[in-house]
Amino acid sequence: MLRKDGRAVNWHPAKPQQRKQAGGKRVRNFDTDHWAVVLGGSSGFGLATARKLSRHGMNVLVVHRDRRGAMRRIEPEFEKIRAHGNRFVAMNLDALSEEGRVRVIDTLRENLGEQGRVRLLMHSIAFGNLKPVAPVKPDPRVGLAIDKLSDKLDLDSGALRKAIDELIAEGVSPLHSLQSAEFGKTVMDAEDMERTIFSMGTSLLFWVQDIHAAGLFADDARVLGMTSEGNEVAWKGYAAVAAAKVALESVSRAIAVEFAPFGIRSNIIQAGVTPTPALALIPGSARMKAVAELRNPFGRTTRPEDVANFIALMCTDEAAWVNGSILRVDGGEHIASL
Repeated sequence: MLRKDGRAVNWHPAKPQQRKQAGGKRVRNFDTDHWAVVLGGSSGFGLATARKLSRHGMNVLVVHRDRRGAMRRIEPEFEKIRAHGNRFVAMNLDALSEEGRVRVIDTLRENLGEQGRVRLLMHSIAFGNLKPVAPVKPDPRVGLAIDKLSDKLDLDSGALRKAIDELIAEGVSPLHSLQSAEFGKTVMDAEDMERTIFSMGTSLLFWVQDIHAAGLFADDARVLGMTSEGNEVAWKGYAAVAAAKVALESVSRAIAVEFAPFGIRSNIIQAGVTPTPALALIPGSARMKAVAELRNPFGRTTRPEDVANFIALMCTDEAAWVNGSILRVDGGEHIASL
């Protein structure tokens, strides 16, 4: 937009949640009868999405699995969501069991009433095994570099390793090549693999089937799952989760095609490396974060709020023609190199 003197000025349209009708009544982004069901909603992407959608007028049901001690951290976050004034239900149970699904669907029926419908089903379950598929041999190049550097500086190599680890954790990303991931002695077995693929992958299908069978989806519903770059890149210790993510993507495509006649759109979001409790569990996560910061065109990692903002867009009417896709929300991280 140009002023009369030809100089450019920034123009920003009013945010939808800030627009007001005559008389000062606030306009909502979403229908008052719309609900979001967030599987894995007590931290990370799920919690950020619950906050975002509730703030913009959507009712939210969060399913999570946390111990009593963790609730001291989680409950204040849920109170912030309740403060937005929309309906909010939190259920602490096993989302991966048939009994858990039945309880959630019964609770949905009780809360949705005659007109309420599920606009969004978000699958953000992070429950899997992070074990290597073969015994891990330390990279001798890293040890050699540390030894040479410690000799050059006349420092104890153990103290130098500790200092490097601490600096990487503090965000000094360029040191990432001097750190090795630590793994346990056990390797992946069949039960680890099968449980992870179901938990973080194929379980999405059964949630979609059961909510549809109960007649609770909106006429224009959205199903979203979360994947990562591990769907194409082999990270040590990530094999089971990677397999689960690829299975999730395949299941989502099937849902996109076979449930389309019922108005259901299904897509997968591939976020960039994001500091979340789930990331912290991955061996070498500090190094992954450091590499992402160096690689990303914006010089930072993805934030849960970045992804939640995009999910809110995907829940709008205007996003109805997006179906069967893998959508990258990473600031360009996947196209950039070091």
